[in-house]
Amino acid sequence: MKHIPRKRFGQNFLTDRAVIDAIVDAINPQPGQTVVEIGPGLMALTQPLVERLGKLSVIELDRDLAVRLRSHPQLDVVESDVLKVDFRALAQRLGVAKLRVAGNLPYNISSPILFHLLEQVDVVEDQHFMLQKEVIDRMVAAPATSDYGRLTVMLQWRYAMENVLFVPPESFDPPPKVDSAVVRMVPRAQPAQLDAKLLEELVRVAFSQRRKILRNTLGKWLEEKGYSGSFDLQRRAEEVPVAEYEQAAASLSAPTGA
Repeated sequence: MKHIPRKRFGQNFLTDRAVIDAIVDAINPQPGQTVVEIGPGLMALTQPLVERLGKLSVIELDRDLAVRLRSHPQLDVVESDVLKVDFRALAQRLGVAKLRVAGNLPYNISSPILFHLLEQVDVVEDQHFMLQKEVIDRMVAAPATSDYGRLTVMLQWRYAMENVLFVPPESFDPPPKVDSAVVRMVPRAQPAQLDAKLLEELVRVAFSQRRKILRNTLGKWLEEKGYSGSFDLQRRAEEVPVAEYEQAAASLSAPTGA
């Protein structure tokens, strides 16, 4: 029986064989590796992945699709909303220290998924995701560009990222109204040591009025926090490199006193 894509789950199924092959090649799965696929859907990526791996864990919310997936002898099916999945517990159950994570993410909740994984990045080896191209442009953006923003800083603090593949709408059924792309995300071996919540707040304040110079927004916030370091506030938020946001957050995160 044909599965009808469900809008509430953000389902757009990948059907272009050349694109599927290119994504699998980018992931480069090796036999015996522990890979978790988010949103396997109709198994466009799932089947070529499991053929290379031998076995594969998949996270699927759609009950009807989960039933189909369970009939595949090489799949470990986690029927759940990915935002509720404990990836540390999953890695422990699968008997590994690190997971490779991949998937065609639902575009309507892609940012929450990225931040959910960011909180559990210690058990991630790498991530390969199909996302709206506009989102990936923001993830990999350089300072002083219109795409550079909160998402950029939060993710570049913890990952090295690159846009590895453009995917047009006609590669899907039904075709989305946006262009897509595939991003590779590799956790940094030695990220800046800081309080993630503090960095998140700092960046949110900085970009709250991105057209204004930071003296009017972040300057007041830093003063309230008792920040004593040097930070050029005569710039707009998008002009500040990720490393400078990290340094400010790290300074504020450090314990005071001896």
